[in-house]
Amino acid sequence: MDPLGARSQFVDIQTLPTWQQQLGDEEETPLDRRDSLLGQEVFPSPFPFRADINRKIILFRGDIALLNCTAIVNTSNESLSDKNPVSDSVHQQAGPELRDELLKLKGCRTGEAKLTKGFNLAARFIVHTVGPKFKSKYRTAAESSLYSCYRNTMQLAAEQSMASVGFCVVSTTKRGYPLEDATHIAFRTVRRFLENHGNRLEAVVFAVSDAEEPVYRKLLPLYFPRSEEEEKAFLPLLPGDIGNSEGEPVVPERQIRIAEKPGTLEEDSEEESLKSDLGQVGNHAFARMEGDVDKQRKLILQGQMSEAAILKQHQRNYGRWLCRARAEDLSDVAALKALYQTGVDTCGRTVMVLVGRNIPVTVIDIEKALLYFIHVMDHIPVKEYVMVYFHTLTGEHNHLDSDFLKNLYDIVDAKFKKNLKAFYFVHPSFRSKVSTWFFTTFSVSGLKDKVRYLDNLQQLFTYIKPEQIDIPPFVLEYDARVIAPCWSLQRSRVISS
Repeated sequence: MDPLGARSQFVDIQTLPTWQQQLGDEEETPLDRRDSLLGQEVFPSPFPFRADINRKIILFRGDIALLNCTAIVNTSNESLSDKNPVSDSVHQQAGPELRDELLKLKGCRTGEAKLTKGFNLAARFIVHTVGPKFKSKYRTAAESSLYSCYRNTMQLAAEQSMASVGFCVVSTTKRGYPLEDATHIAFRTVRRFLENHGNRLEAVVFAVSDAEEPVYRKLLPLYFPRSEEEEKAFLPLLPGDIGNSEGEPVVPERQIRIAEKPGTLEEDSEEESLKSDLGQVGNHAFARMEGDVDKQRKLILQGQMSEAAILKQHQRNYGRWLCRARAEDLSDVAALKALYQTGVDTCGRTVMVLVGRNIPVTVIDIEKALLYFIHVMDHIPVKEYVMVYFHTLTGEHNHLDSDFLKNLYDIVDAKFKKNLKAFYFVHPSFRSKVSTWFFTTFSVSGLKDKVRYLDNLQQLFTYIKPEQIDIPPFVLEYDARVIAPCWSLQRSRVISS
C-alpha cells in the first residue's frame, strides 16, 4: 500500500507462483497421448527435471513494466526508439529521464544488450536489446542474433549480481520472428545459462500477453519439465536443433568448414582431437591460448610470415580468448566493480572507468580478470574511446604485474590500441608515474603519448563533464578532503608570488 492507502500498481514477483508450483494447475498433455509418448522414450532428456531451476522460473501474464525485478528487458530497435507495446509501457512507467538516458547510449546493435537505470519503475535497471528481423532466407543469422539477445542479457544480469530479471518476448511482431521458433531459443538459452552460470540468479520471469501465453505454456515443459514423468512425456516433442551446451544454434556446415583435416578418418582421431584441444596446450593460460609462441616468433624473425599472416594469427588468438570470455561465468569479477562503462567525454567518445582500489590482485583470479576485461571491452573499441584510471588510495595488493599488463596489451585486438585516444591517470603517485613511464617506454609501443596524469578531479572535468562519469564515493571524498585543499593552497601561493 502506498502512503495514501491505494494499492500499488506494481507487481511483487515474490507473490507470483513459480513454474514448479504450477504443476497440475493447468491442462496438461492428454493422458492417452502421454502414455504413447512414454513408450517412445529411448535417450535421456537433454533438459532433465530440475526442481531447483524450475523454482526460479515464473510465467507472468501482464505488463513487464510493472514487475519489481532487479532488471526488466525492453525490446527495441537499433536506435532504441522503437514503438511497440512493451517499449511504450516501459517508457510511460519509467518517465522522460529514460529517453534522455537512451540518447547517451547512441543506439544498440542487433543481439547486443545495454543497461540503463529503471528511473520510476519498480525495477532498478532496464536491459535494452534488439531482436533480429526475420527472413527465412537468413534464418541462421536470425537464430544466432536472437540467442545473443537472451545470452547477453543473462550475462549482464550475472555480471551485475542481479537477483532477478524479467523477459518480454524479445523479437516484436513487426520484426516478423515466428513466436514459437523464438520461444524455443529463449527457453533453451535461459535453461542452459541457469545450469552453467545461474547460481546467483534467484528468479527469471517471462512476461507475456494473452496471445503469447498459450505458446509459452505449451513449450515450457520441454525445457523445464516439472517431474520425471513430464520430462519423459515431452522428450519426443523436442526439436532436432537444441543448440550446444550454452543453447547457441549449431550450424553443421560451419562445423565441417572448421574441422581439422576434413575428409580424413584415422584410427587415432580421438588422440588427434585431444591434441588440438586448446585446453590441453600447456598449463598456463597464455600458453593455452597462443599456441607455440616460440615457433611463431622464429618464423617472424626469419621473415617467413608476412604482416597479413601475423595479423591473422593475432586476430585468431584474440578470437579464442573472446570465445572463452563469453562462455565463462565472470560474475565474481564483475561484482568487484573495477571496470565499467559510463558516459562520453567532451569530444563525444565513450568513457571506460578502471578503479584500481577495487582490484585485489593478491586474491583475484588473474586469468578471469583478463577474460572479464576482454568480455566487457570487446564492443567498445569499434569507435574512439578513452579510459579513466583512478589510482586513488591503492596499495601494493592493488598493483597489477607489468608482465600481466604486457600480455594483456599483446593479446587485445588492434582496434583496442588504435581507437584508444587518451588514458587519464587520476591521483597518481610519484612511484606510479615512474613505473608507467618505464612500461610505456620499454614494454609497449604507441601508448606513452596517450597517458595524461591528472592530480585532481577538476583537471579531469576539463575533459569529461561531471555528469558524464560515475566516480566512486571514496574517490570524491579523498579528492575533496585531501587533494582540493592542497591544490587551493598551491594556487594561492602561485597567485601571491
